Formats: sequence, C-alpha cells, structure tokens
Amino acid sequence: MASSSSSYCTRWHAMFYITLAVILTAVSISTTLRSDSDSASQTPQSSTAISHVISLSASRTLRASGFTITAALLQISPELFLTSPNSTIFAIADSHISNASLPPHLLRDLLKYHTSPVRVSIEDLINQPQGSCLPTLYRNKTVAITKIDRRNLTVQINRVRISHPNLFQEGSVSIHGVPSPFAAVDTEYDVIHGPECDEDFGVVSGSGGLKKEKTTTRVEWARIVRLLSSKGFVPFAIGLHSVLDGIVEDERNVRSVTIFVPPRLKLGGDHHYPQALLEKVVRFHIVPQRLTHKELMALPARTLLKTMVHGDQQPLEVTGVVSFMPELVIDGVRIVTPDTYVSESVVVHGISRAFKVNDLPNTQ
Repeated sequence: MASSSSSYCTRWHAMFYITLAVILTAVSISTTLRSDSDSASQTPQSSTAISHVISLSASRTLRASGFTITAALLQISPELFLTSPNSTIFAIADSHISNASLPPHLLRDLLKYHTSPVRVSIEDLINQPQGSCLPTLYRNKTVAITKIDRRNLTVQINRVRISHPNLFQEGSVSIHGVPSPFAAVDTEYDVIHGPECDEDFGVVSGSGGLKKEKTTTRVEWARIVRLLSSKGFVPFAIGLHSVLDGIVEDERNVRSVTIFVPPRLKLGGDHHYPQALLEKVVRFHIVPQRLTHKELMALPARTLLKTMVHGDQQPLEVTGVVSFMPELVIDGVRIVTPDTYVSESVVVHGISRAFKVNDLPNTQ
C-alpha cells in the first residue's frame, strides 16, 4: 500500500514539474521576444542588477511558501514583474496557474494583471478606504480593494482574500500570495474579464508610500458594465468591457452617452465577432450625447444621430413611431425597454436586435 502511494506521489510530482517546465519555457520565450522588441527602452545596468538581486531573494521566499511557478518566473524573467520603480506582486497559487491551460501571451497578461506598479504592504492596504482601486501592469486596468477586515488584518482584492500577506518585503518590492486569480480569462476574445473598479473611490498611487488621488469620471463606465450584466445584457456587457480601454482613451472629452443595447452580439451561426469588428459594432451602438426616451420621441423623423464610430458615414436614423409598431424605432430597430438606466451622464435603452453595421456581416 505504501509503495502504491509512493508511486502515485512520484507520478504526480513528475506531471507537475513537466507542466511547470512547459509553462516556464513558453512564458519566458514570449517575454524575451517582447523584451527584445523593446530593447530601446532598457533600464540602466545598475537598476537591472538591483532587480536581479531582489528577484533571486524573492524567488527563494516564494519557493519556500509553495508558490513555485511564480518563484521560477520571477527568477528567469524578472522583467515580467519588475518594470517600474516600485512593484507589488500578487502570487497566484500553483494549482490555478498549471490548470489554467492558457496560451503564453494570456498567461503573461494574467500575471501582469496581478502586478501593480505601486509598492503596498498588507498594512498599507488595510489603511486604504474600502473600494479603492489599485493600478496594474495590464492595459492600465485596476483591481479593487473589495473588503477590509481591520480586526483580523485581512484584505480581499476583487473578492479574493490575500492568503499569504507580506510574503516578501524588501526594497521597492512587496509580494503577497493569493489562492486564486483576481479575474477570469476569455481565451476567445484574448481579454481578462475582471470586475470593473469604481474609480470614484480613488486610485492608490505613490512611490514607496501611498497617497489617495481622486479621479473624476464623466461617464460611469464601470457602473454601466455591471448594470448591463445584472439586467441580462451579458453579451453586450462583455463586448463593452473588452473594448472599454479604447473607448475611454479616445473619448476623454465625452461627458454623456446614450447606449442602445441589443440582447446579443453574434454573426451568422454561433460565431462571435473578432476583436476589431467587435469594437466597431459596440461603438456603433453608443451615441455621445444623453437622450432619454422622451427626448428621442421629441426628435423629428429622419433625425441623424452620430455614433462613436470615428470616420464613419453611417449615423443612426430616428425612424420615429410607425403606425404598425407601438415602440419608438431607431434605424429600423425597436426600442423595447426604454430608459433601462438613466443618470446625469448615461442613458441605456434596450433594443430588439443589434443595428446593422455597414461592411459587416449581419449583426442581428
């Protein structure tokens, strides 16, 4: 019996280290290729040497605590994590990395989503207001401090408890261990679907210390994504979340929007949009001005509404109310749930199907 148990353990360890070797090879090659392409912006040799010393010390600590994969990656490819003067790494448990079955570029993105360019200890996190946002290295995304228990000195990030606080605290680097990832990875759209952090609470920032920076958002995109999901418009919520970075970057001066939300976003059959087309489709359903149902009803028939598709000569047309349909019609599509969400800067209307976008397959 003991021999059988020993044989099983040996096989399990062998499979684990084979998986680990594959992961490390794929990610390190992917990271090296990207680093080579960015060679023009390499850090000075002194900084590189310091990072190397810290990465070796951190790797030993992580390995001793059971975070073998992150330890190996930090030792082999420290540039994956240590790309800013200060860093906080949330090391994911080995089981969740080895079982993720992600392509190398998505695994690299997941690790960046768990790395912040701000050094924070567990004490720093506990002293922040609950709901504060923490920046990450992934596409300018933030994670949220969702729960703080000051009595038991515990913190949750994106509703995941920090299980190993202050694993490593040395120089400009802080490392904590977490039992599972902060977000799910969508391999179809090549995107990480983390919960939106409400930046109205502020973004933690600083160098070596912390200070609170209040941000003002003209359009509450985070609330919109959450609301659409809760109302059952999950496909559009996922699509909007996937292209949100580009919209926020391009539409900084937009103070209000009207969003026409279809029940689904699919091409013919069951195929989803490629990322570039998805962004155009989502933008085509957003008008950069606030229009309630009452205000739309007051517009003359054939009024043209500009959308967020730049350089596009296909505006939405207000068809109006036709005799055989009780609902208001926009571009030939009925508004079936008007004023689903109304705020000072956003109005959401539910429509019966997606608008048809020029030069794309049928979006219905």
